[in-house]
Amino acid sequence: MPTDVLDRIRVNSHVPRHVAVIMDGNGRWASRRGLPRHAGHWEGMKAVREAVEAACAAGVEILTLFAFSTENWKRPRSEIDALMALLRAYAEKERERLARTGVEARVLGEVDRLDPPSREAVRRIEERTRGGSVLRLNLMVSYGAREELVRAARTLAAQARDGRLDPESIDARTLERALFTAGLPDPDLLIRTSGEFRISNFMLWQLAYTELYIASAYWPDFTREDFYAAILDYQRRERRFGRVTAG
Repeated sequence: MPTDVLDRIRVNSHVPRHVAVIMDGNGRWASRRGLPRHAGHWEGMKAVREAVEAACAAGVEILTLFAFSTENWKRPRSEIDALMALLRAYAEKERERLARTGVEARVLGEVDRLDPPSREAVRRIEERTRGGSVLRLNLMVSYGAREELVRAARTLAAQARDGRLDPESIDARTLERALFTAGLPDPDLLIRTSGEFRISNFMLWQLAYTELYIASAYWPDFTREDFYAAILDYQRRERRFGRVTAG
């Protein structure tokens, strides 16, 4: 473990509380090696473990990983099946390790769209890791930010229709309570791999003031050293949230 890098991160004491990651580049990683796309997804599971362990070591409290988007349902059936198999395999292989490490895993998104075996895998990993206090790990599955906002709007509209909510009382906090991430702080840092500069319909509301870090590595090649480099870069920035610093 690169203790010197961890020491630098800890000395700074300005560790991001919540880190979100768009895990991009699995397909291109596989294509460059003449492998089917699903091989890249499976290789990416190792990078997930690297990121989780790095987050725990650095003192990050919440790690949110964009695992499967609502747009991914439009991919070929064979790739969707491979991604669902990967979710089940991750839940099966990692839940005991996560529980021992003190990681509480939650799967956020339109989970009801998953097939029954995948929903059962989600239930088991959440149940086994419940109460972990070292790290909250959010796996965003069947998730899209626009869809999340539409869902929240429908929820609030129904409450107003039924007389349980005064429309005039709706504010940012009211909306946030209707999101999948209700009760969680917004991400301080967003990491996107593969060198792409896009948000890709991910946490559009929550990323309003998040610092962005673009890593050139494809996700399967992303290491804990890359994770630490993103945190060190974040620690060098001044977050103003739209305010002007007194000079």
